[in-house]
Amino acid sequence: MLVIAGLHGNEPAGVHAVERVLAALGARDVPVRGRVVALAGNLPALAEGRRFLARDLNRGWGAAALATLRERSAAARSPEDDQQAELLERFEDALRTATGPVLFIDLHSSSADGPPFLCLADTIDNRRLGLATGVPIILGIEETIDGAALEWFGARSVAALAAEGGRHQHPDTVGNHEALLWLLLDRVGVVPRGAIDLTPHRAHLRRAVGDAPPIVEITRRHAITPTDCFRMAPGFVNFAPAVRGQLLAHDANGEVRAPYACRVLLPLYQPQGDDGFFLARPVARFWLTLAVWLRALRVDALLPFLPGVRRDPGDPDTLLADRRVARWFTVEVFHLLGYRRERPRGASLLAFTRRRSRPANRQL
Repeated sequence: MLVIAGLHGNEPAGVHAVERVLAALGARDVPVRGRVVALAGNLPALAEGRRFLARDLNRGWGAAALATLRERSAAARSPEDDQQAELLERFEDALRTATGPVLFIDLHSSSADGPPFLCLADTIDNRRLGLATGVPIILGIEETIDGAALEWFGARSVAALAAEGGRHQHPDTVGNHEALLWLLLDRVGVVPRGAIDLTPHRAHLRRAVGDAPPIVEITRRHAITPTDCFRMAPGFVNFAPAVRGQLLAHDANGEVRAPYACRVLLPLYQPQGDDGFFLARPVARFWLTLAVWLRALRVDALLPFLPGVRRDPGDPDTLLADRRVARWFTVEVFHLLGYRRERPRGASLLAFTRRRSRPANRQL
């Protein structure tokens, strides 16, 4: 189990939770099967209590950004560049020396109140682990933001979860993360079943989750820049319902209103950040069950034969769909069959890449 906390320096709750778990493992002399590797992310930003100093450390993990990082001279590097280079070395070492399956967990908190939840790429293995915790799972966030650490592990077919524990300074946020870590340590067998009493941790998370929907899918990201002068409307919490036309925020162009009935996630109430908010819709568990069967039956093999769909000549795992031909429920069908939507290719082509899992992940 590879855990990172504090990739954003104003989110120390995950660091405190990891320290609690590691201390408890040592004090109770609990036998550990495998390894637990815990890393603190952006140390300079954590010291100053800021999200970042020069750039967001959780937005530079794509292949192109990492190639640029490797080419940058030491004199030209920012504090985040140095932190990322060291973390990358630790990540690669953990994967290279692993003798079994690997689970990556990225601990975060937000500037708004609300229950804890998990963000994950929509693989069957990630879903199975996420649903086992009893906290809401968020699908599709990796399609709307570029370069998160979750993406780096997903590209290597590693089981990976990002946990949002609650508001940065809320007294329950550390406990939410701690409970999630204990449940996952038990679930994947890093600690022997029964070695830790999970009853108080499950009860803690049930109280924290409340009546939040168990599964939602991101439908829109409201990206912002400093010139937008973005100001979120007060009073929103994670999973807050919004009706069509409801005021969500103000920016340099005026009012920002909900385009449709939705749930609001990660509303921004802090100075730094390039995500004003996300909109989501609940997903019925039926669709997740259907996806399991369709993927097991390899129905995705039929996709290249559908009208308007062809394989990317440069990548056998990517399919291109011409939206002028494939017009009905295209994104939904690809999602059901295990594909991630990438950035559009020109005006008419949608690109979808298969989400893969390592065979070893099935042991988790």
